[in-house]
Formats: sequence, structure tokens, C-alpha cells
Amino acid sequence: MEEKKPNNNNRVRLAITQGDINGVGYEVILKTFSDNRMYDICTPILYGSTKVASYHKKLLAQHQDMTFSALNDASEASPKRFNVVNLTNDEIKIDIGRSTDVAGLQSRLSLNAACADLKAGKVDVLVTAPINKKNIQAPDFDFPGHTEYLSHQFGCSSLMMMVCDRIRIGIVTNHLALKDVPAAITHNLLFDKLMLMNESLKRDFGVPMPKIAVLALDPHAGDNGIIGDQDMTVVKPVIDEVQKKGVLAYGPYPSDGFFGSSEFNKFDGVLALYHDQGLIPFKLMSFTEGVNYTAGLPYVRTSPAHGTGYDIAGKDKASEQSFRSAVYLACNILRNRKEYDELTANPLK
Repeated sequence: MEEKKPNNNNRVRLAITQGDINGVGYEVILKTFSDNRMYDICTPILYGSTKVASYHKKLLAQHQDMTFSALNDASEASPKRFNVVNLTNDEIKIDIGRSTDVAGLQSRLSLNAACADLKAGKVDVLVTAPINKKNIQAPDFDFPGHTEYLSHQFGCSSLMMMVCDRIRIGIVTNHLALKDVPAAITHNLLFDKLMLMNESLKRDFGVPMPKIAVLALDPHAGDNGIIGDQDMTVVKPVIDEVQKKGVLAYGPYPSDGFFGSSEFNKFDGVLALYHDQGLIPFKLMSFTEGVNYTAGLPYVRTSPAHGTGYDIAGKDKASEQSFRSAVYLACNILRNRKEYDELTANPLK
């Protein structure tokens, strides 16, 4: 992903969750902020542990001179320093490359603390390191991923959007079993997601009149009902409805031909109906630098478009490109939102 550095006068207060402490999260975070130029655009505040950070730093061949500022509260963060809000002073058991209950607990503590500070105005944006969706589960975390958790935290609808230089892909049904997708694609859900994407492209990405492609559910978009009729009875009517509201939405497009012919280059955004329909082409285009963005939230949240990477954890092999792109994108979207809100604050009647 092209690294367009934000041109902000004030550094963004960037909250970072530690993710799974046994994965590559700390590695990509430390590699990103070992570059001192990053401190010109943001003040990083990691919600985790200086002890865990020090452990991971020792596993890296370089970056041994990196230091951490331990904080009790995010409001104490210092510019030009890598700040760590210590969630606990206790020793934390690290099992590199393994899923553990301890890692799940630390992931939850970090997310909860960062979200609380977002609400309190102590930080400006959120970048989340990868979690293990299994070990993070608990009575207070019954969600299939970050997107659903954040929507619940902030009481709003959201849209998981995968972003890179070549494409922006929104996902209608997020982390849902494929067998449950058809029933989930309702008129209201699709309408809401389309309107969310349209607004996000304008406010968050600075596209004045976004052009959106909607992908089909069935092969060949149902072939006029021969394979299936949901594209005709649900998807197409929603597209027609939002067009009447001024949204430039088109489709439904069969995804094989749409991506195979590079038709996606004609659009500002693509709305996929289920996870793999959007994620497979996205990761083929941008596996190492893509970013996961949660549109629709009152706060800006991004994440690298990769998982915990247990297989390479602790081996100094993880690339920080996606995490660094997530930092840049979070700062850029915050700037775009401010500019958009200022421009539209007093519209002519």
C-alpha cells in the first residue's frame, strides 16, 4: 500500500492494542516504530506491557536500542517516544506461537482499555494488532472478531472494509459461516451497508461522488433465475433503491468475471456479500500491505490485514508493511474526516 504520510500540524494520539502476545503483533509494532520518522506524524500509545515488549524486542536482530516509556494513563504520553500503558505489573507467561488462555485475556484487557480511552477522548484513533478469535472468547467477549466487538462497544452499525492502493472492498456479512450467508442477505442489511460504504468513501476517503460495484451472491448472478433468484429479488432491488437516493451503485456483478476482467478498476469501492468473496481477490492483490478498516464507527479504527502468524512468531520474519500502512491510513482518515466535517458543517439550503 502506498505510504502517504499525513500532513498534520498536531501529532495524532494513536492507540495500539497488543493483540495476541504469542503472535507477530509485538514484532510488527516494534519494527514499525523503530523508524523515528513515524513519530513526526503520531504519538504511539500501546496498551500492553513493557515486560512483554522487552521480551519481543530481544527476539529481533535489530532495534535493540528502542526504549519504552511506561505509563499509568494515556494522558501522560510523550511525543517522540514509544509509550506503553501497562495493563498489569505482574509477570505474563509468553508461549510464542501457541494459543493460550493468558494471551486471550491480555487481548481482551488491551481492547477494553483502548476503547475506554477512545470514548474518554484520551486518544484519537485505534490500530489493533491481530487477535486469536478463539482464545479471546469469554463471557464479556462473545464476538467473531474486532469488527463486531467494536460495533457493540460504540453502539452502531459498521462495515468491514479492506483497503489497499488498488481497491477498497466492503464485506456485507463479515465473519459468518457460508451456509448462513443467503438468509443473512436481506433488503435492510444490504441497504444499510451500501449507504455506509457510500458515506465512508465520501467522508473517510475524500471521494465526492463514489461509484460502487455490488457483487452477486450466485454464480453468473443467478443466470436469470436458473441457478438462483436472490440476486434478482433482493440485491438488484436494493441497488435500484439507493440509486434513487443519488448513490452511484451498480450490479450485481458475478465476481469471477468482475475481477478476472479487471472491471474493479472502474469503481471507487466494491461491496462483496460474504467474507471470501471479497478477501480472496483482495489478498491476491495486496497480501503484505493491505489494511482492514472499520467504516461507520464514531472513531477511526484500522488493523493490518493478516492474522497472528503463529508459524513465524518469534523468528524475526514478520513484515511490518501492513501494520505501518494501517497507521498511515488511520491518520489520513482522521484528517479527511476533519476536513469533510468542516466543509459540510454549514451547507447552503
